[in-house]
Amino acid sequence: MLRMFSVMALGAGGFAPSDQAAAGPFTTAGEVKPILAATRANWVSVREYQGQDLLYVTHLWSWRCGLDAIRIGINGAAPQNWPLPDCHLDQAAPNAILEGDGPPYKAYPLQSIQNISIDVFYDDQTVETLIVDRQGHPISP
Repeated sequence: MLRMFSVMALGAGGFAPSDQAAAGPFTTAGEVKPILAATRANWVSVREYQGQDLLYVTHLWSWRCGLDAIRIGINGAAPQNWPLPDCHLDQAAPNAILEGDGPPYKAYPLQSIQNISIDVFYDDQTVETLIVDRQGHPISP
């Protein structure tokens, strides 16, 4: 099942902070935030495939258990909610991407993606924003 949050809920602070005690399997913002901070250039990836641009969020999905939501904006458009699969807390690796989670990408017209805005909403109520170019190089702090 996919988790989706409305832009209104995100903007209105509709989330309650999660317990940030280290749990070990990387399921809180306190655990995943340092990893995502060190790997910002890997948050998204664009691949040309079969005449399309495929925008992948695999890296963010791989650390989603410490996130409430992500929003993605293409070429300056307002960021849109991007569904996150549920955390698989009953599994040894809760952040694993399972077949039933769906594809960690969306298709766009070939060469249409020039820059990507990424908003990451952590479960400790903090938000991090990054803008990258097509190659994944940050173009904003």
